[in-house]
Amino acid sequence: MTLEEARKKLEQFGQQHVLKYYDELSDAEKQELLTQIDETDFSVLANCKHLGKSEARGEFAPLAAMQVPEILERKDEFWAKGVEALISGKVAACLLAGGMGTRLGSDNPKGMYDIGLTKHVYIFQRIIENLLDTVKAAGGNYIRLFIMTSEKNNDATVAFLKEHNYFGYPEEKITFFKQDMAPASDYEGKVYMESKCRISTSPNGNAGWYTSMLRAGLRDLILEEGIEWIDIFAVDNVLQRICDPCFVGATLTADVSCGAKVVRKNAPDEKVGVMCLEDGKPSIVEYYELSQEMMDAKDENGDPAYNYGVILNYLFREKDLFDIASKSLPLHVVEKKIPYIDDNANLIKPEKPNGCKFEQLVLDMIHMLDTCLPYEVVREHEFAPIKNKEGIDSVESARELCKLNGIEL
Repeated sequence: MTLEEARKKLEQFGQQHVLKYYDELSDAEKQELLTQIDETDFSVLANCKHLGKSEARGEFAPLAAMQVPEILERKDEFWAKGVEALISGKVAACLLAGGMGTRLGSDNPKGMYDIGLTKHVYIFQRIIENLLDTVKAAGGNYIRLFIMTSEKNNDATVAFLKEHNYFGYPEEKITFFKQDMAPASDYEGKVYMESKCRISTSPNGNAGWYTSMLRAGLRDLILEEGIEWIDIFAVDNVLQRICDPCFVGATLTADVSCGAKVVRKNAPDEKVGVMCLEDGKPSIVEYYELSQEMMDAKDENGDPAYNYGVILNYLFREKDLFDIASKSLPLHVVEKKIPYIDDNANLIKPEKPNGCKFEQLVLDMIHMLDTCLPYEVVREHEFAPIKNKEGIDSVESARELCKLNGIEL
């Protein structure tokens, strides 16, 4: 992109201030800024007006989960079907690892955080060790592992995993790609600058993984390797089972577009999204959207009807994702603290929210599909999220759950 082309694009969206320091930049910095202007979708900024206004939701109804007793009863059937799919290379894993460890007091990528007590045990290490359990179940057949990083943590993530020899996973079976970024703005839709040569950006939400894959040209690899299913999972759950044969087999047997691992809620008002139907299609209702009537509703067994919370571990049929990729997902506007440079080019780190970030969410992706199987897992064995340094869903609670499962720290 030339300077003149950049000026025209910025003028179209009222963002001319992006070039304020252009003449002071080095040639490399100028090129970096022009490239970023070229790649940035400024049209999302018009959505600032939707801040604080949630999208109208449809009519909710319960969606029954496949529960642990049925899974145990049919384990051999599901296991055999899952192992067959894994051995034939039809299943891949995708780790969503674009985040930083800021809330844990770390400036590194979140996956680099060390939860060990007597030895080093990194979050990335725990995840890969869990995946290696699946490889063992599949007779030593390594499955393709996609790792989604972000602009902010890609180089550190790649270097760290390489330094640790990918914790025993073969390098040739790992593919990195970067998540697409969205500009961050003030409340009027003017983008912030994080430096004289860089627009402030943030990852475009946990539904951005598949379109980011497509933009990185990875569908050729997916088709070439015969991958039909992709299990996506977040970096912060150190106990999750990845592409485990029973989950894969149950999802394939149900002939659905998506399988979703869920846990039984520990309280009616637990702050977790719940699998449901919305206007007859699979969806997720956020905890703050649950009415008292929904919390009190019971199923035919007398259990809560909206009882299964998602843990961000989904097995998607890839061809169904490709079919919906051309459609437009809803854009969620969230209020955040956004570092920026002021009129004197001083970097300001705000103490309270000062603007908008724009995200697309997996719940909308699921709602665009026709079918989904909620698949119950035992919370104590598969759900140890690390979101905080202390308290609920923290490093401390994850350590206790790891010990409970016989994992040495």
